[in-house]
Amino acid sequence: MMEDSGFENVQIGAKVDTFGGAGGEPNARKFEVYGYPFLAHKP
Repeated sequence: MMEDSGFENVQIGAKVDTFGGAGGEPNARKFEVYGYPFLAHKP
């Protein structure tokens, strides 16, 4: 999807637990919700 938007050199990092300690943590665990850092360049 990023490439379709015109970005190049897209790099996706390792998954990050963004819900640790939050009220919705049990649901995030149940549905395996994680955040992913990314880096891309738009010419």
